Amino acid sequence: MIDAYRLLTRWWTAFALAASLAMLGAAHAFERFGGLEPCNLCLKQREAYWGAVAVAAVATAWTLISGSRRGTPRIAAFLLAAVFATGAVTAIFHMGGEYRWWALPATCSSVGGSVDLNSLTALAMGTGPVVKVIGCGDVAWSWLGLSMAGWNALVASALAVFSLLAAKRPKDARAPRIEKA
Repeated sequence: MIDAYRLLTRWWTAFALAASLAMLGAAHAFERFGGLEPCNLCLKQREAYWGAVAVAAVATAWTLISGSRRGTPRIAAFLLAAVFATGAVTAIFHMGGEYRWWALPATCSSVGGSVDLNSLTALAMGTGPVVKVIGCGDVAWSWLGLSMAGWNALVASALAVFSLLAAKRPKDARAPRIEKA
C-alpha cells in the first residue's frame, strides 16, 4: 500500500493526464455513440479537464526530461488541484441545477446541431426539422441515482484530493537528490 502511494504521488502528473484523457474520452463517447448532446455546463466541465491535460502533459514531460530525480513537481500538483477543484465546483453547480436545488442561468442551454439563418428560415416555413434545445437542468443520463454531472463532481473532487496529496507528499516518497561531488 505504501509503495502504491509512493508510485502514485511520484508520478501523479502522468496519472492525472491519463485520468483527464479518460474523462474527456468518456464524455465524447457519450456524445458520439450515446447520442447525448452536451449543454453549456457540460462543455465548461470539459474545459477543466482540457486545462488539466495541458498542465499534466507539461509537468510529465518536465519530469521525464529532468530524469525524474525529484518526481512530480509540487507546483504542477497544486495547479492540478486548483483545476480539478474548479471542475468539481462547476459539476456540483450543474448537478444542483439538475436536481432543482437552485435555479440555473437562463443562458444555460445548448442547441443540438448547427443553427444558421437558412435552418431558422426553414423552421419558420415549416419545411425544416425541429431543432432540439438541450437545457442544463435536464438529466440526460443517470446511474445509481447520480447524473453525469454528479459522477463528474465525485471524480473531479477525488482528483483534486489526490493532487493535494501528491503536492504534500512526505519527503520519503520522493527520490533522493543526487549530490555531485
